[in-house]
Amino acid sequence: MRELLMIAVGAAFINNVVLSQFLGICAFVGVSKKTETAAGMGAAVVFVITISSLIAGVIYKYILTPFDVTYLQTIVFILVIAALVQFVEMVVKKYSMSLYNALGVYLPLITTNCAVLGVALINVTKNYSILEGVVNGFATAVGFLIAIVLMAGIREKTEYNDIPESFKGSPIVLLTACLMAIAFFGFSGLK
Repeated sequence: MRELLMIAVGAAFINNVVLSQFLGICAFVGVSKKTETAAGMGAAVVFVITISSLIAGVIYKYILTPFDVTYLQTIVFILVIAALVQFVEMVVKKYSMSLYNALGVYLPLITTNCAVLGVALINVTKNYSILEGVVNGFATAVGFLIAIVLMAGIREKTEYNDIPESFKGSPIVLLTACLMAIAFFGFSGLK
């Protein structure tokens, strides 16, 4: 149990997928304009990463490894992720059209979000068991959710601030992300 807790804390805070590994930056910057939208994207990412960690772990352990075709892992993981994203997209479109419209192109981009594939590959690279992989995936996604909601909150607060013209738009967002990354670096002392 202690090992699972260490994996979870490490994945969510110490090795935050966005702020220390710099994976998933596209959705992080693109969807973090409003807190509600960011929370919706974060929830979708939590679902996709957690379920894809489970399915990818099972496929890797019980199909790819026994048949000695582990070299197909990237292709198989991308197919699993794409199928899950399609499912999430259909559910969001059916039950929350406003969230679907707010997420726009970024919802299907979860398929190509390198954070999602990165987690699946990290799970097999570190030889995590299926349970450890799911915990790592869930905690990584929660770390993404925390980071994107924090960024959205900061962006909402600074939207009407007096910012020099050269820093408006993407520069201030990236500078804010850098400062958040420095703050999250403080969690590295938890090891």
